[in-house]
Amino acid sequence: MPLLYRRRFSRGAKHLMLIGFGLVMLYPLLWMVSAAFKPEELIFREPGLWPSEITLENFTEGWYSLKNSFGHYLWNSAVITALSVIANLVACSMAAYAFARLDFPFKKLWFALMLGSIMLPHHVTVVPQYIVFAKLEWINTIWPLILPKFLATDAFFIFLMVQFIRTLPRELDEAAAIDGAGYWRTYFRVIIPLCMPALATTGIFTFIWTWNDFFSQNLYLTKSDTLTASVALRQFLDGSGESSWGPMFAMSLISLAPIFGFFLAGQKYLIRGMATTGLK
Repeated sequence: MPLLYRRRFSRGAKHLMLIGFGLVMLYPLLWMVSAAFKPEELIFREPGLWPSEITLENFTEGWYSLKNSFGHYLWNSAVITALSVIANLVACSMAAYAFARLDFPFKKLWFALMLGSIMLPHHVTVVPQYIVFAKLEWINTIWPLILPKFLATDAFFIFLMVQFIRTLPRELDEAAAIDGAGYWRTYFRVIIPLCMPALATTGIFTFIWTWNDFFSQNLYLTKSDTLTASVALRQFLDGSGESSWGPMFAMSLISLAPIFGFFLAGQKYLIRGMATTGLK
């Protein structure tokens, strides 16, 4: 077999293998989409992906079966997620600019402590944080979920943007200083416009992680009116066996739509940010 045909065969085999693995990884999602359109009594009776009977009752029942309409919980998730994205973009970019460009006492020490916090499990700080927020009477409010974001507590995003800012030529800062720009003007006029890929990466990951967050939201939000979509989905399950599987799968499908939309809208910025971050 000529070398050209062997290379094509090898490339085709690799592509087929990747497609096969991709279908295996996508099977749970495809099964959920199929279950959302099946009558509830057929969800676990028919293992196939193509339903023998299609119904939209799961969507109408799931939308109105809880104390509030599911749109209310989607709105709660949207508010918390939007504020978290804004907070991370502002706070983490400011902290990253300080670490990457400014000189201040014990800069290397603070940077090392910031990196060390990445290795600190979130569950270690849950109890003291809960005690603090309980003392402030902020349980069942959005403040425990968004206030830490405004304080630049996500060290991963700070490090990501520090690495990106370090790739920018310092001559740009020097030129801005010659024109009379201070730190703030340089930050807003020079650094931020050039950091769009890193900011997009931070925004996309913050959106996905916050929208899908169950642990923190389930911990601080216990009243029905304050629940988010991820926590509200848990209300469809009942330990006594009266779980509403069809409506839960239907609402899960609706809950995934914003994530796919946001990811597709910022995909090119995400790839560019991940590809250039860390290169010097």
